[in-house]
Amino acid sequence: MTGTPKTTTITAGGLEFTADVGGDPAGDLVLLLHGFPHSRHSWRAEVAALAEQGYSVCAPDQRGYSPGARPAGIESYRTDLLVGDALALADRLGAATFHVVGHDWGGQLAWYLAALHPERIRSVAVISRPHPAAFVRAMTADGAQAHRSGHHRSFQRPEATAEQLADDAAPLRRLLSSWDVPPADAEVYLDLLGTHAALDAAINWYRAVRLSEVLPADVPAVDVPTLYVWGNADATVGREAAEATTDFVTGSYEFLEIDGAGHAVTDQRPTKWQVAGSHAFGE
Repeated sequence: MTGTPKTTTITAGGLEFTADVGGDPAGDLVLLLHGFPHSRHSWRAEVAALAEQGYSVCAPDQRGYSPGARPAGIESYRTDLLVGDALALADRLGAATFHVVGHDWGGQLAWYLAALHPERIRSVAVISRPHPAAFVRAMTADGAQAHRSGHHRSFQRPEATAEQLADDAAPLRRLLSSWDVPPADAEVYLDLLGTHAALDAAINWYRAVRLSEVLPADVPAVDVPTLYVWGNADATVGREAAEATTDFVTGSYEFLEIDGAGHAVTDQRPTKWQVAGSHAFGE
């Protein structure tokens, strides 16, 4: 790994992950985990900013998104396996401990890592996705949050993949546009997910949740230093779910509400997030 960010392939856990890496190989590792329907490209500003601060940075295209890490079968996308990928990547990069930053689904994995493997995690920063147990509680108690998360149920259907790809992936394009993702960046995401094999693998993350070893409602509280970032215009996560996260963090905790920001914070406000995100790493 060199100081200047570059794209490379990392073999970890028997899979090949495309990743953007950079920074000082001797620095603390920051692992950046993207969400759906994003990719490592969502961290384009953060990789460079954190590398300049002297961290060792890795932003992978995760399981299903990387062509070399796309096993067959819904069961291959259980959450515990996705968490295992993150640990395997850290091992491959020589990091006994590391900082983890996640957005959306990547945020879900970050919570799991911090809750179930605290001995490996130096700090956790999550954008949008509340603590899994807080999220489940809000969806159960708040009809508005259940509506916001309706795609979780819709994606269980086998035909969901073809529906999302219909008419030149028009549904995905509308989704990204509604999040104010710049058109050029949306094309980068769609170039990666624009085939049935790639998108089906990404949607399998949703389908495999119920097969996982630890269900979201059972994820323990987090005791590592935590930063939670929520844009108060996020169409997918309401205030009740966001604010409930404090009930599931027992260590030091910062809740950063970004006024007017939506779901895709790193696309909308990359500069603001670089500043805010540094708090998670003790800067």
